[in-house]
Amino acid sequence: MRAVEHLQLDPLNITARSQDLMLHARVTDYQPEAWQHHAYGRRQFFDWGGWLAVRPMNELPYFRRYMVDNREDPQLAAWIRDHANLLTEMRHALRDEGPLSNRDFAMDSRTRVNSYRGRKDSAVALYNLWRLGDVMIHDRNRFERVYDLTERIAPAELIYEASAHDTERFMMLKNVAFDGLRDDRGTYPIPGAYKVGPARALLQELAADGSLTEVAVEGQRGKHYLLSSHLPLLEELMQERVPAAWQPLGETTLEAVTFLAPLDPVSARGRSAKLFGFEYVWEVYKPLEKRRWGYYVLPILWGDALVARADLKLDRTTNTLEVLGFWLEEPTTGKDGDFAAALGRGLANLQRFVGAAKLDLTGVRPVALRNEARRATK
Repeated sequence: MRAVEHLQLDPLNITARSQDLMLHARVTDYQPEAWQHHAYGRRQFFDWGGWLAVRPMNELPYFRRYMVDNREDPQLAAWIRDHANLLTEMRHALRDEGPLSNRDFAMDSRTRVNSYRGRKDSAVALYNLWRLGDVMIHDRNRFERVYDLTERIAPAELIYEASAHDTERFMMLKNVAFDGLRDDRGTYPIPGAYKVGPARALLQELAADGSLTEVAVEGQRGKHYLLSSHLPLLEELMQERVPAAWQPLGETTLEAVTFLAPLDPVSARGRSAKLFGFEYVWEVYKPLEKRRWGYYVLPILWGDALVARADLKLDRTTNTLEVLGFWLEEPTTGKDGDFAAALGRGLANLQRFVGAAKLDLTGVRPVALRNEARRATK
C-alpha cells in the first residue's frame, strides 16, 4: 500500500471494480476482493472518507483529526443535534448486537428518509457515526458496509487524534509520495481545503527540515519537491537504470499489456495528460451523447507508455469479456507484432482474472490486430 499511498474504492463493477483492477495491474496472482482480507480480516488497513479510500491502519490518528473536525461542519453538527437519540440508539445496537449493516434494521421499524445514503434513518445514522470516527467498517458484503464500534476494530494505541500541525505535515508528505514529484503551485491535498499559499509554506518547511528536497524539472516552471528518502531512486533513474525494488516479479508490461483502472493514480484526475501526454477522462458519469470513448474505458500500458484504450464489459449473462471499443494512440502501434502479442496476453490475463469463459474481440480494430491478439490469447 505504501507504494500507492491509498487504494481508492468504487462500487461499480462493470468489468471488475476499480480497486481490484488497480491491484491486478500491480500484484502477481492477485484475486478479486483479496484486499478485503488484509483490511477486515487482518486489520492492516481501514477505509474512510467521502473520497473513499483504504489506508494503512497506522495512519488512523491523522485521519481521526479530520473525523473530529467533521463535528464542526455546520450541516453535520445540526444533524447530530437533531438526531441525538437516533445516534445513541445505533451505538447501543452495535454495542449489544454488533457488527451490523443497515440491512439488519427492518424497514417497517425505521423512519423512511430521502437520502443518498439510504432510505432508512438507520443508514444515515450509521454513515454519520462512521464519518465521526465512532464506528469503523468491520467488513463488506458485496461492497455494503458492515459497521462495528471503533474500539472493537482499531488497536487501542491508535485511537487518538494527531495534532493539527502533525496532520498537515503528514498529509503533505503523503501527497508528495503519491505524486512522486510535486510542484508548489497546487493546493493542499485531499483531505483538506488549504489554498496555494499555505501549501507552499508547508512545502518550504518540510524542505527546510530535510524531509523534502527541492529539485528543478526540465521544461516545467516553478519549484518541485520529492521525498528526500527517494533521492537514491531518482539518481538510479537518471542513470537510466531501473531500481532493484521496481523490478517485476512476473511478466513485464512489454510481454503483456496492463489495463489500468479508471481511478488508477497513473491515469486519474488528469495525471496521464500532464505526465505522459495521454488524454484520459473517465466518462462513466457523462451523458451518453457527451462520451467520446465509452462507459468504462481503461488506458492500456505497454512497456512504459500509454499506447491505447479499450471499452470493456463483463457480460455476466453469457460470462463473456467483451471489448466494445478499442483505440490506438498511434496507428503504427497496431502494425507491431510484439504489441499484438502483448495485447493478447494482457486480455487473456484479464479474462482469467474476471473469470470469463469467453472473450469477444469484436470491438478491436483493425481486423489484423484482432486476429493477432486472438492467437496470443490461445
